[in-house]
Amino acid sequence: MENRKLASIQRIGAVLPIMGADAIEMVTINSWRVVTKKGEFKEGDLCVYFEIDSFLPIEKDFEFLRKSSYKKMGDLEGFRLRTIKLKGQVSQGLCLPLSVLEKEDEMKIGISKQPWGDQLQLGPYDDAIVIEEGSDVTAYMCVLKYEPPIPAELSGKVKGGFPGFIRKTDEERIQNMTAEYESLKDNHYYVTEKLDGSSATYYFRDGVFGVCSRNLELLESEGNTFWKVARELHIEEKLGTLEENYAIQGELIGEGIQGNSYKIKGQTVLIFNIFNIDTQEYLGLDDMVHFLQKVNVDNKPLELVPVVNYDYKLPPTIDEIIRYADDKSRLNGVTDREGIVIRNKDKSVSFKAISNTFLLKEK
Repeated sequence: MENRKLASIQRIGAVLPIMGADAIEMVTINSWRVVTKKGEFKEGDLCVYFEIDSFLPIEKDFEFLRKSSYKKMGDLEGFRLRTIKLKGQVSQGLCLPLSVLEKEDEMKIGISKQPWGDQLQLGPYDDAIVIEEGSDVTAYMCVLKYEPPIPAELSGKVKGGFPGFIRKTDEERIQNMTAEYESLKDNHYYVTEKLDGSSATYYFRDGVFGVCSRNLELLESEGNTFWKVARELHIEEKLGTLEENYAIQGELIGEGIQGNSYKIKGQTVLIFNIFNIDTQEYLGLDDMVHFLQKVNVDNKPLELVPVVNYDYKLPPTIDEIIRYADDKSRLNGVTDREGIVIRNKDKSVSFKAISNTFLLKEK
């Protein structure tokens, strides 16, 4: 399973009162806001911060989450952190004191002692972890990224792991970019809608066509939606006409996918990245438009995800970007959009902002 920096040592920013609340208060971690017990932290303290969508193991330190957050992920049991609202305040993630790191050796040393079995592929910890701001303790705390169940028509038959000659896409959340935010303001960006679907990658390399989900390459099999869309849109034929090797990456949406919130008939894929496999470079927005114009020579065109803004300047604060993410989808005016992805024109910088409205409605 893929694991980002889901658990890390962070410094408490502001500590803010919550009107009408006697037992809880709000703290800031970078640009995240988290409800905590009153008096548990003061400004400047170090803590262990767990991001939303973290899947925490069944351990005594997390048992207080059982009523609100117990979840199964496949055969695994744990606690999933979601965006919640308490006393009218949006809270994202979990802050715990550094004492949560003080485990007995038997809890953290060796693969056989991990609560997930060998899922994390951990080796023994010979040295103590470094207690400093920014340290990644995801593996140490046995945290996984929560992945919702995959319908059979999307899971398919596995050919192998995700190809090493293509980069995976996983933009950083804007709330984690507080330190570098000021230095990013000189760039011009474009903004696309982040769609609520399933990530898909299609490639043509040296005469071989491949189809991938987020983490795996899939064999062609009857009923598999990834391959069905590839055949319907003639993706192999389109990529096969080019002199260089390319991969296109997009969001698979439609019937049977994440509840089809956009209410479209059938399934399709909307493109957010085009990757030159030979040069190992992403195409910028203008080059993507020209690329699609070149390959769209039939009545089954490949289309980009909705572009929200073609020339976007970053606002003074990250909070303004988070508010900007809250809106209706360009694909369906009554559906809340999942969020936005912000990229500069050559794609050397990219990050995402997920709509809090969307997160609070998420089941």
